[in-house]
Amino acid sequence: AQPFLIDCAHGQIAVAHNGNLVNARELRDDLVRDGAIFQTSSDTEVLLHLYARSKAKSVEDALIESVSQIRGAYSLALLTKDRLIAVRDPNGFRPMALGRLGDAWIVCSETCALDLIGATYVRDIDPGEVLIISDGGARSIKPFPPAPLSQCVFEHVYFARPDSYVFGESVNEVRTEFGRRLARESAVEADVIVPIPDSGVCAAIGFSEA
Repeated sequence: AQPFLIDCAHGQIAVAHNGNLVNARELRDDLVRDGAIFQTSSDTEVLLHLYARSKAKSVEDALIESVSQIRGAYSLALLTKDRLIAVRDPNGFRPMALGRLGDAWIVCSETCALDLIGATYVRDIDPGEVLIISDGGARSIKPFPPAPLSQCVFEHVYFARPDSYVFGESVNEVRTEFGRRLARESAVEADVIVPIPDSGVCAAIGFSEA
């Protein structure tokens, strides 16, 4: 389903999106009434229509204008002919990491992606941050109003891979601790602990240890 690639007045841009836009239906209906023709049911396509219709003079301003209209969870990786752009929603619902591999910059949803290609983790993209990477280096701006931090607990419970670090914590260790706490709160007489793969394995180990 991703990435999306379009060519519009601002030039070519590709986008990959991790999240869920809660006002996508409302925005889509407005765009369709204005003549927009959608090719998919993905909420990501709504963002691209907003971007393509922006009258802003620069790619960055058009992107900020369009992102300012969406609500919900979004970690966005965008690629133009000469820029890599990362955007994370102001609430920080979903994780997003920045890494390096030699002279190359990398943005990804989980740190395990960096491990798989031998890259080095640098830092998390901050909530509400727009990071623009070009030949001149990396430049960070925070154009959105501050919002309460609302990290999705289900990343640690289920979504993320256990070998990732999410929101600054090892997913493996958090899930193992879930199991230890479950054992303390709801201990049972058992000879064998059977996990339901994959996210339950860490918790089962923590339960059996405790």
